[in-house]
Amino acid sequence: MNNFKENVASEQQQNETTFLKSVAVTKPETLGSSKTTNYIDFETKIAVNNIQIIKKDGTKEVYDIQKVVNAIKKSAARMLVEFTDEEINCICNYVNSSVLKTKQTEIEIFKMHCIVENALENLNPKVAKSYRNYRDYKIDFVNMLDKVYQESQKIMYIGDKENSNADSALVSTKRSLIFNELNKELYKKFFLTVPELQASRDGYIYIHDMSARRDTMNCCLFDVANVLKGGFEMGNLWYNEPKTLEVAFDVIGDIVMAAASQQYGGFTVPEVDKILAPYAEKTFNKNFQKYIDLGVTQEKAEAEALKDVEKDLHDGFQGWEYKFNTVASSRGDYPFITMTMGLGTDKFAKMASMMMLTVRKEGQGKKENKKPVLFPKVVFLYDEELHGKDGELEDLFDAGIECSKKAMYPDWLSLTGDGYVASMYKQYKRVISPMGCRAFLSPWFEKGGMTPADANDKPIFVGRFNIGAISLHLPMIYAKAQKDGKDFYETLDYYMEMIRNLHKRTYEYLGEMRASINPLAFCEGGFYGGNLKHTEKIKPLLKSATASFGITALNELQELHNGKSLVEDGNFALEVMEYINKKVNQFKEEDGHLYAIYGTPAENLCGLQVHQFRKKFGVKEKVSDRGYVSNSFHCHVSEKIGPIEKQDLEGRFWNLLNGGKIQYVKYPVSYNTKAIETLVKRAMVKGFYEGVNMSLAYCDDCGHQELSMDICPKCGSSNLTKIDRMNGYLSYSRVKGDTRLNIAKMEEIKDRVSM
Repeated sequence: MNNFKENVASEQQQNETTFLKSVAVTKPETLGSSKTTNYIDFETKIAVNNIQIIKKDGTKEVYDIQKVVNAIKKSAARMLVEFTDEEINCICNYVNSSVLKTKQTEIEIFKMHCIVENALENLNPKVAKSYRNYRDYKIDFVNMLDKVYQESQKIMYIGDKENSNADSALVSTKRSLIFNELNKELYKKFFLTVPELQASRDGYIYIHDMSARRDTMNCCLFDVANVLKGGFEMGNLWYNEPKTLEVAFDVIGDIVMAAASQQYGGFTVPEVDKILAPYAEKTFNKNFQKYIDLGVTQEKAEAEALKDVEKDLHDGFQGWEYKFNTVASSRGDYPFITMTMGLGTDKFAKMASMMMLTVRKEGQGKKENKKPVLFPKVVFLYDEELHGKDGELEDLFDAGIECSKKAMYPDWLSLTGDGYVASMYKQYKRVISPMGCRAFLSPWFEKGGMTPADANDKPIFVGRFNIGAISLHLPMIYAKAQKDGKDFYETLDYYMEMIRNLHKRTYEYLGEMRASINPLAFCEGGFYGGNLKHTEKIKPLLKSATASFGITALNELQELHNGKSLVEDGNFALEVMEYINKKVNQFKEEDGHLYAIYGTPAENLCGLQVHQFRKKFGVKEKVSDRGYVSNSFHCHVSEKIGPIEKQDLEGRFWNLLNGGKIQYVKYPVSYNTKAIETLVKRAMVKGFYEGVNMSLAYCDDCGHQELSMDICPKCGSSNLTKIDRMNGYLSYSRVKGDTRLNIAKMEEIKDRVSM
């Protein structure tokens, strides 16, 4: 310390003598604040007052030693150090001396930082490191913002096709996408460890929705019926429970749009037919009494009242289709809304299901140019006793098939076949509706939590949610193990542990959020246990939330292992999935969290993972030589196999991905009712969640429609709208000549034979 002071005094004397002559003397009254005079003598102050600091943005400001004092005090405080006045004076003298020694009237800011660091290094190396880290952090922040700016320019002038639900031509969507870029960078900077960031950048893991996962939760089964019951508050206004069907449709639409905006991922309204039935009955009773009061016969009054209900159902479902496909959420996208239906057996529930299918089959648009909409995704809940031959709802099944062959929706979920979802329904009569396109919740029991407390304990699914998915890029992990000369499962364990730790931190982080982040969910009963006060933390509700381990490119993993596809072999892929299941079950028991295994629906990811693999391991035949990787556990789309063979091949993996899965086949026939019915029923016996896959094409000029056309044969127009299955959901592969899909996904669609 004494040597440092002596050196400072000597240097300062030499520098001041030579430099004072070269600068104009400034009057004392213009020499800044009185605070600064404590740290430098009067003559030095005159000298340095004429020096300007050139900031990073090129602007200039007068040199002010007080800013140095503020900075070093903050750096010291971060290390729990407090400098004495003598030490601060010593540092200031050193800094001033060094500034004068430069003999410059303008000094760049980075030189000033170096001078301050040197001063601190001599006095307290720990504080010097703190100062340096903060400076590096600011440099990182500048670089991060520069990257965000570059991405924002692309979004503004080129657009973005990462999410097919977002129309990046819209101003609101552009704003949201730009904010997402910033939020994504903040997540990387402040939430990820260096190894996690490296694994994500290299492509061994993929952290889904980085732009949102620090703020809120992922997909859910929203309990709309519970919110409606008895009334609720939304946007500081009290909503009374609807008394008519017409009002119920309006209010439910508002609830869905408001709540879906406060999360990311799919938003499912389970068993919507049963939710609407009581309001349909209220409308019927009200109108029936109205007609009776008018002197109409009871038989006529009943018939007219039923017509009124039918009309309200038609108009209500049509209104939803308008709203959900044209009004973007506050996130800038069209919320991924799914509704399940088909189990309601009373008169009004069945009427609701029938009308929902009718409206979807009719489509929306000009009178002679109607086409089906994308949202809500409709899922038919199939119970063999109800919907099979001579079942009470057999005619509803027939209506569903007619709708699927015209609109591809509904998708079909078996509740009475084999497997996890069906077993829960058969044992408990509880439905596990899919969240969004394919995610399923693990069981959570009313009394016992992760396991039933007794024989009477029942699982809860409605009102629960997922906190996010992180996917393993299996071919990348396999290739790394080969390159490093390590066992594949040892390398796989490393990345599974990494995902596990990320999930654990996410549970902890989100648990500190307040219920006010999503009042309809956490305060008004939309989520299970969601009757918290606005200021209460949501941690108790996270006990029943799932977190997903996703897998991608299982077909390419098999190819990398022995040069064979899932169609040709698949045994190694099965072995890997069995291992992952065993490991995740171990994590569940040890951590007490509901982890789930998810067949990742790679949208933009299908192309990104190819680029990541090539960068590390080059181009390998049937692994990275195409522009995309295969989706989850599906056979490669180019395989020349029939729909029955595809169902059987993919069925091998069905019970190994209970956290998220869908099976679909391509129908190489033109609206063949019997073929669709046969394959759907076969899938229902196998316990599948089945998608009907065709390529629907519509001419926007003359209204002609047929499967998979690129030019209208009737009028010659190429102004077409085409609807294809993205993954587990439908999307526009062409809109007025353009597409919302990325290049990799379009290449995959072009190669499809069996999908």
